[in-house]
Amino acid sequence: MKKLFVLASLVSMGALIQSCLDNSNQTQKHAVSKEQSIERGKYLVKITGCGDCHSPKKMGPMGPYEDSAQLLSGFRANDVLPEIDTNSLKRGWALFYAEGTAMVSPVGISYAANITSDTTGIGSWNFDQFKIAMTKGKWKGLENNRHLLPPMPWQNFAQMKEEDLRAIYDYLMSTKPVKNLVPSAVPSVLQQL
Repeated sequence: MKKLFVLASLVSMGALIQSCLDNSNQTQKHAVSKEQSIERGKYLVKITGCGDCHSPKKMGPMGPYEDSAQLLSGFRANDVLPEIDTNSLKRGWALFYAEGTAMVSPVGISYAANITSDTTGIGSWNFDQFKIAMTKGKWKGLENNRHLLPPMPWQNFAQMKEEDLRAIYDYLMSTKPVKNLVPSAVPSVLQQL
């Protein structure tokens, strides 16, 4: 009986050790290199359509396409929005700038941010700021700042897994820095009329 107890104890201990080794191997399998995180982030940025608003466009034979020299740099600092049709706003319409990098609505005028690695973009942000911006919708990723204006769909990112947010951050920090200081948002256009 004593031998059976010792044998059972050894088998249990062996199973426990094996289980720990398996968990250790799984953790190593799931560890992602910086390059893999950047590639994942690039994929996520593309499929979530970040460039639809954050990349200025050029016009081609098949319609607008992202300006590769200005990729993810937001509303061009030197652009001027055309005259705003306030009657449309009063009737509830939102107006998009032709490049998709600005929107005028009853909420205000919002300009797509520069999300490149330049300091005029998010280049000086840490991951926590990025996470706050993406999950809480706070401008510049600072808790006490104003909320991001539409059309930034931060609510869609609020439940994103942290490793996916990290991958997007890693990719954006790896992008070519584009110096482009985007104008500040203008709150409620209708209140100013």
